[in-house]
Amino acid sequence: MLPGRGSRDQGATTLPGPAPTIDSPPGRRQGARVSAAPTLRIGLTQMRCAADPAENLAKASAQVREAARRGATVVCLPELFRLPYFCQREDPTCFDLAEPVPGPTTEALGRIARETGAVVIAPVFERRAAGVYHNTAAILDADGSLRGRYRKMHIPDDPLYYEKFYFTPGDLGFQAFDTAHGRIGTLVCWDQWYPEAARLTALAGANVLFYPTAIGWHPAEKATHGETQLAAWQTMHRAHAIANGVYVAAVNRVGREGDLEFWGSSLVCDPFGVVLAEASRTTEEILVVEC
Repeated sequence: MLPGRGSRDQGATTLPGPAPTIDSPPGRRQGARVSAAPTLRIGLTQMRCAADPAENLAKASAQVREAARRGATVVCLPELFRLPYFCQREDPTCFDLAEPVPGPTTEALGRIARETGAVVIAPVFERRAAGVYHNTAAILDADGSLRGRYRKMHIPDDPLYYEKFYFTPGDLGFQAFDTAHGRIGTLVCWDQWYPEAARLTALAGANVLFYPTAIGWHPAEKATHGETQLAAWQTMHRAHAIANGVYVAAVNRVGREGDLEFWGSSLVCDPFGVVLAEASRTTEEILVVEC
């Protein structure tokens, strides 16, 4: 879901100090909520998603293992990573792609979490009950157990983003999860445009906010609004970090699927709003960043 189709004011952000290095991340800015959070290493797996769910799961599994090998202690996958972005159309047969939680995807990634000792955030198309489906992020702890889940609260309904046809808004609220590697929170994609979501998750005690995402350019808009849309997306994440004194990590898919061109650009921001690392717009990448 893109900015520019409604009326959102985009304010400028002023950084309160010089940019820190990745190797020496800053403490929380003066006046921000302070906690004794342990240092953790975030892994973000920016990936292309194929038509075959099994292929996507295999690729994601390999990327999680590689991120963990490089030292990541919490690894986040993109929104609905196991599937092509089917919400470009309203098709009742796509409900057959949904799965329960716990289910095949969480069980497979739970084994990898246990094997690597990393926490894994696994976004899935959840079948809760007959006729009730959610866009869900499952949190798998380092022992492979299902620590919890977040169900996407804000559901877009826009050209090529027909998510209201598929997803019931979440009913679990905004949460923080105690994991083996720290207290974290996750939202999903379009939640990023709502500051209340970030605020409530941070107030629940999350030291890092994750945003698994599937966002890209509509073909009719890229030439005229593309750079502005991408800049607004980046600004929102930086603003959430500054306003709440937390790290923010957003991971996107990349490449063209149907009529959408996913813009990648996965990133990690520190509590000053400084972008510590950013992936490319066009290629698969794994980011590992110390927080």
